[in-house]
Amino acid sequence: MREIQIGGLVSFTTIDYPGKLAAVLFLVGCPLRCKYCSNPHLLNVGDGEYDPDKIFEWIKSRVGKLEAIVFSGGEALMQGDAVIEYMQRVRALGFNIGLHTNGFYPDTLKRAAEFIDWIGLDYKAAADKYEQLTGQQIAHAHMMQSLDIWISTGKDIEVRITCDPRFISKSDLRDIAREMHSRGVKNLAIQKYIPHFEDPDNPTTADGRDQFFSDSDLRVEINALFPNAVWRE
Repeated sequence: MREIQIGGLVSFTTIDYPGKLAAVLFLVGCPLRCKYCSNPHLLNVGDGEYDPDKIFEWIKSRVGKLEAIVFSGGEALMQGDAVIEYMQRVRALGFNIGLHTNGFYPDTLKRAAEFIDWIGLDYKAAADKYEQLTGQQIAHAHMMQSLDIWISTGKDIEVRITCDPRFISKSDLRDIAREMHSRGVKNLAIQKYIPHFEDPDNPTTADGRDQFFSDSDLRVEINALFPNAVWRE
């Protein structure tokens, strides 16, 4: 089996796994090419910058100091059996396992589910704009399959929506929130789009990025649907 490929590490965080002190491993490789990607250096599969065995020894040294290890990317599940095996090893040390995922690999998520305690799932755009944003025709359908698979486990999930006004409107956001509520999602995060690499031919404006957060009626409406709705500006 090919070793897990690690392209980055955050050694301590209080925000990447809700309610737990965690570290984050960033794995290389992603099937999507999102217009607003903040980690373009992790997109292509290749040798990671970090030795997996040395990282595992470091993780062992964090027993009793950290509570969780989060697998992020890129898209961590692109590494298939290698990441599942590594999750098993880390979980055996007593850590909770978190996963940040775009949901592109529902079958892999299903196989990994018993070793994962919590996921943050990216709902990236209105369905009719998903391909335009991600470059993948099947990305939305796969994400929804992953959502249903995870909900069936009964484990914790946070669905995250990054509000890039080029790919989502306030009406779209309302529709997505209602859909997530109908599927039993309890935790929703609405995230402000922060441009890292603006498209000069199709830029966003400050007002466009702020519109979701300055609309008090929208916030009240969405907050009423979820026990925990978080607005990240």
